[in-house]
Amino acid sequence: MKKYGIIGYPLSHSFSQKYFTQKFIDEKIENAVFEKYEMPDISGVEQLMQDKELEGFCITIPHKKNIVPYLSESTDAVQKMGACNCVRIKNKKLFGYNTDAVGFEKSFIPHLQPQHTKALILGTGGAAAAVEFVLQKLNIAYQFVSRSKTENNFSYEELNENILKEYTIIVNCTPLGTFPKTDEAPLIPYQLITPAHYLYDLVYNPSLTKFLSLGKEKGAIIQNGYQMLVLQAEENWKIWNE
Repeated sequence: MKKYGIIGYPLSHSFSQKYFTQKFIDEKIENAVFEKYEMPDISGVEQLMQDKELEGFCITIPHKKNIVPYLSESTDAVQKMGACNCVRIKNKKLFGYNTDAVGFEKSFIPHLQPQHTKALILGTGGAAAAVEFVLQKLNIAYQFVSRSKTENNFSYEELNENILKEYTIIVNCTPLGTFPKTDEAPLIPYQLITPAHYLYDLVYNPSLTKFLSLGKEKGAIIQNGYQMLVLQAEENWKIWNE
């Protein structure tokens, strides 16, 4: 039996397990199973590596950055981002990849318009690192937004009309708005959103988050994280079966 899985905490609403379980059925892939490995502490990965049937796993909040010290080898992208969301196991060694970047880039590009030249990245976790990597690749200027102001980011409180006019892409990399807390959304001034804006939410459940709904009301282009997840899941599958 070949095993695959996902590590993170919590994992009550895992996209990956449902996706791969259905994939195995649809594509008649036998002797394969996809497990959830809830892991409050990343050190639990040491025990996971002892499972001889485990071929690889994907990684979600909060371990995309925490996993890096456990990798024997990693791609240039992982090293640049300091974040990994896909691991292949070979000879009890962990090889790290970042397929979030692939999924984000392919799902993000089709909706870009000429005015979309600057982006705000909401959040600073592992997923945000993949978004940053892609924006750099596309030569799109960006700034992070977080609760506290630093030299390198805006705080939510200082987002004003001038900033929102200049930064027409807004990417939510926080878990705010994820089911069941669907009434939550990042604290940005939605009254300043216009049809010139492009709001991308890495959250996929619900499909229309409050963040996207408020943007849609203002005529903005909106995109949720579902397609990104499908694209990165398929990329993970390729890596695990190379």
